[in-house]
Amino acid sequence: MHIGLGLPIADPPALLDWARRADAGPFSTLGLLDRLVYDNPEPLVALSVLAGATRRISVQTEVLLTPLRDTALLAKQVATLDRMSGGRLVLGLGVGGRADDHRAAGVELRTRGRRMNEQLEHLRSLWSGEPFGPDCGPIGPAPLRPGGPPILIGGFKPAALARIARWGDGFLSAAPVQWSGELFDSVRTSWHEHGRPGEPRIVAQINVALGPQPVVDEARAALAAYYEFTGNAAHMVSGLHTTAADIRAAVRQFADLGADEVMLYCYGTDPGQVDRLADLAG
Repeated sequence: MHIGLGLPIADPPALLDWARRADAGPFSTLGLLDRLVYDNPEPLVALSVLAGATRRISVQTEVLLTPLRDTALLAKQVATLDRMSGGRLVLGLGVGGRADDHRAAGVELRTRGRRMNEQLEHLRSLWSGEPFGPDCGPIGPAPLRPGGPPILIGGFKPAALARIARWGDGFLSAAPVQWSGELFDSVRTSWHEHGRPGEPRIVAQINVALGPQPVVDEARAALAAYYEFTGNAAHMVSGLHTTAADIRAAVRQFADLGADEVMLYCYGTDPGQVDRLADLAG
């Protein structure tokens, strides 16, 4: 079981400290969420900086909202980061559901699923060296791996899960453990129905805050603010894991369901959490 670290968004310059501490510890991956109309760092830019400041740890978007982006430019940005990080980029992708993000990007919310399907097919084609179109050549640089970096697809609905078998390499799940077994089984079944070899990679996510009470309080406030749009932020706050025993138990439960990796997602900004979480992840 691999353990990754989801990074907080409130203090972007501090993420260099987080990344260097994580790179020196037992963590497999650094993850960063994506929003447009929110006070968060742009993930591809931020992860490029963090990849340059680290040596071995993977960097992962959780999840990059694909429909908000121009496909050709996204293909170039991703391939550049993939090459310059030595293949350490993992691309977590999703459609997003916030109307304000789509409004600001100038794209339709109601067609986001169809747009993402088209983008995934086009991205794979571009990363394989195909021309952009009949009157337009290929877009370089080529990624390190033919066909592009590993793609994890997030979501809960059947259409999102079906994308994994068609274009992805695995599933990035933010669902609580009590919902996850059925989701994991659905992803694996679709994978085999599409004739994909092997098994999809399964990455789970849990929200954590480990430290003194101010750290926990800050994380709860950040979670509440981030999920305010849902009208049910209290539910997300109530699911925050705040003790080492609770975090270990959640990781064990996901391991029992066959997850390959669990991302410990931090909303509090204290970098001391990296060291405290390393003690239970090692």
